[in-house]
Amino acid sequence: MSRISPIECSRESGFLRRRAARLGVYLIRRAARFDSAENHAIQQACFGVEKTAGGVLDEIARKASVVQAAIEHYVAAESVELLVPQNAVSIPLQLPLGVALTGLAGAGVRMIAHHHDFAWERERFYPNGVGELLESAFPPIARSVDHVVINSLAQQALRDKKGIESSVLPNVMDFETPPHRGDGESFRRYAGLRDDDTVLLQATRLIPRKSIELSLELAAQLADRPVKVVVTHPGLDEGGQYATSLVQRAAELGVDYRVAAVGGRGQPALADAYAAADLVTYPSSIEGFGNALLEAIYYGRPLLVNRYPVYLADIAPTGLEVIEIDGAITRATVNSVAGWLDDPGRRDAAAQRNYQICLEHFSYAIVRRRLLPLLR
Repeated sequence: MSRISPIECSRESGFLRRRAARLGVYLIRRAARFDSAENHAIQQACFGVEKTAGGVLDEIARKASVVQAAIEHYVAAESVELLVPQNAVSIPLQLPLGVALTGLAGAGVRMIAHHHDFAWERERFYPNGVGELLESAFPPIARSVDHVVINSLAQQALRDKKGIESSVLPNVMDFETPPHRGDGESFRRYAGLRDDDTVLLQATRLIPRKSIELSLELAAQLADRPVKVVVTHPGLDEGGQYATSLVQRAAELGVDYRVAAVGGRGQPALADAYAAADLVTYPSSIEGFGNALLEAIYYGRPLLVNRYPVYLADIAPTGLEVIEIDGAITRATVNSVAGWLDDPGRRDAAAQRNYQICLEHFSYAIVRRRLLPLLR
């Protein structure tokens, strides 16, 4: 009988652990996809209805069991000490995944649940036939879970609705490391823009709460300039009717509007789009925080912002110098925009002040300051 050395045993054990980990990742990705036909069917069966069929609930439980087992395999194989679900137990876009993570939390797996959006913040999830699932899993209440939210309004709502205490960790960017300068000329060529075009850039998705129609209205009122409105994120996770309505509205207003996707293979980088922008528009009516707002400041661009609730509560008090609107484009708005476009010195000075403010309030230092105590 041949003997197996300790080194060979260790190698075999390591191979088996890695194989189990890869299998776990494969199963998680397969069963917990957001864009699969199976998940779309579950979403349609559960939301916009008063009651969900029992067979659908059974299917959710079955899929949750598969996902939970896969995560457990991965946690064991990789000796994972902490899971950090990003919005997966916050907004119910993947019910089996949320239920699986809740099961793991109940079993004592340590988690920091980072919440960006909650179901009660979105009309699309009401009415629904899965009230008990939402109550138990989005988000779960367990001693092994610490909760982190991205704004103070969510912190208060989570406390009021579920009695859960949480820490606030806003969206951040690496303001400690200045950005690489983007190639604005290449983006203009990619988007079919001329050098003398005035570019209003909205680096958001094509969904109604982004209020892109306000950017179109602003462009229409800057008619004495060769204005182009460019949107960079064509993702349609809330349906395509809004995208169609924007094309129609642009035609009515006589505005040159186009979508120029960035970040994919053969596409410009997001930094290139910002480098090409004369003004960044951010007219959203609702935001969890404001990634695109921070991006615009990081890349040194002037910014128009709608005074959405989280902006008023957590961002405006820092003293950023931006053009503000209250849900409408007024003559005063147009005059302010024209003044900024015609005064490069003012734009540059505001950009430098805004960068320093974000360095203080929205840099990685904030993550270290607020997250490390939870890790300890």
